[in-house]
Amino acid sequence: MSPYSAPTAPRPPLRVALAGIGVGGGGVVRLLEANRDLIARRAGRAIEIVALSARDRHKDRGVDLTPYRWEDDMDALVAADDVDVIVEMIGGADGPALTLARHALGAGKALVTANKAMIAHHGLDLARLAEEKDTPLKYEAAVAGGIPVIKAIREGASANEIARVYGILNGTCNYILTQMERNGASFADALSAAQAEGYAEADPTFDVDGIDAAHKLSILAALCFGTKLDIGAVTADGIRGLIAADIREAEALGHRVRLIGMAERDSNGLYQHVQPCLVPADHPLAYVPGALNAVVAEGNFVGRLFFEGAGAGAGPTASAIVADIIDIARDEYGPAFAMPVDSLDQAPVADAGARIGKHYVRLIVEDRIGVLAEIATAMRDAGVSIESLIQRGSEDGSGVVIVLVTHEGPASTIHAALAILGASDHVVGAPMHMPILAL
Repeated sequence: MSPYSAPTAPRPPLRVALAGIGVGGGGVVRLLEANRDLIARRAGRAIEIVALSARDRHKDRGVDLTPYRWEDDMDALVAADDVDVIVEMIGGADGPALTLARHALGAGKALVTANKAMIAHHGLDLARLAEEKDTPLKYEAAVAGGIPVIKAIREGASANEIARVYGILNGTCNYILTQMERNGASFADALSAAQAEGYAEADPTFDVDGIDAAHKLSILAALCFGTKLDIGAVTADGIRGLIAADIREAEALGHRVRLIGMAERDSNGLYQHVQPCLVPADHPLAYVPGALNAVVAEGNFVGRLFFEGAGAGAGPTASAIVADIIDIARDEYGPAFAMPVDSLDQAPVADAGARIGKHYVRLIVEDRIGVLAEIATAMRDAGVSIESLIQRGSEDGSGVVIVLVTHEGPASTIHAALAILGASDHVVGAPMHMPILAL
C-alpha cells in the first residue's frame, strides 16, 4: 500500500496518561480536546487521554478532568494495559519524575516529558533504556517551550555539521532585561515585575542564576555535536549583578544585554557557558523582547537558523508535548539524541579562559585620587589591553561607575585583573564582566 493511501482499517487510538496536571498538563488536556479532529487526521489515528495522576485530585485546574480516570499512584499508569504513552510533567531532576520515567521506559511505554532538568542530568541513561526497549523518549517541550527547535536540529538539520548553537534560553531573564531596557528599572524592580506577571517564581534562583538555561544548553549541545550530555561541564553566571547603568552603557556601545547560552566545539573541546553578554544591536537576538526565547544554530551547509517563540506557558508547552505525541502516533521516532547513545562521544571540556574576544567590565569605585591608576595597573599586570574607559557618577552617589571596553584577548586575563581589583579596598561591590559577542 502506498504511504499516501488511507489505511483500509482505522488504526486503534493512541492512549495517553498524564502525570502532573499543572499549567502545562492542563494545557495538554485543553489542546487535545480543542483540536481533537485535526490532531487525529494529522496523526493518522485518534489520540485519547485515558488516565491522570497528580498529588491533589481536588485542586481546581480550570479544566474539566472528570471524563478521565484518576490514579493516585503514578505506578498504576505504568501497569495499566490501556496506556501506550506516559506524559511526565512532575518536574525535578530526580525523585518521583525520574522514578516514573525509568519505570515507564522499562515497561516499554513511550515517554514524553517537558522536564529539562531530568533530561540534562539523566538523559543518557533514559535514552539507553529507551533504545533497549525500542520505545520512544521525546522531550521537545524541555527546551524553548513551543519552539520546535529539538525537532529542527534533530531532523531538519541532521545532515549538517553544526559550528555553534546559542541563544536566549530563559524567558524570565529576558523579561527582566527587557524591563530594565524599556523602563530604566533596577534589577530588583524588574524582578518584582516579573514575579507579579507570573514570569518568575517567588524563589527565582533557578532562572536568574542561569541554572535553567544551563540545563537547556547541555541538551542542545548533545544534539548539535553528537556528544554525551555533561551538565557538569556547563558553567553558568546569572544576571543578579546587573545594574541599570550596564544596560545604558551597552546601548551607548551599540549593543544590548542578553543572557546567552552558547555551546561551540573546536579542536580544544566543547565550550558550554551561560552568561550575560553584549549582543550587537543589529543581531536578531537583540530584538527578542519580553519572555520570549530564541535559538540560533549555525550549520556548515544550511547556514544560520534562527528560531524564536514562547519558551513557557500552558499553550506553548502543550503544543510541544502534543507534537511529540503525534510523532509517536505516526511511529516516527528514533534515538533520543539523534544517534544511538553508544555513538555519542565524550568531548573534552574546552578552556573557557582561552576564548578570545572583547570584554565589557564595570566597576563601582570610591571617588578618590589614584583609583584609575590602580585599575590601569591591575589591567596591565594581568595582560589586559584597554580600548576605552568611561567614568560616570553612580545613581545613588555611593561611588563612581567605571566602564572599560578591552581589546581582543583571552578571557583568563580579565578574570585575573578582576581578582586583583576585587581585593581592593577602593572597589565597591562585585565587578561586572560580560563578553562582547561578535556574531
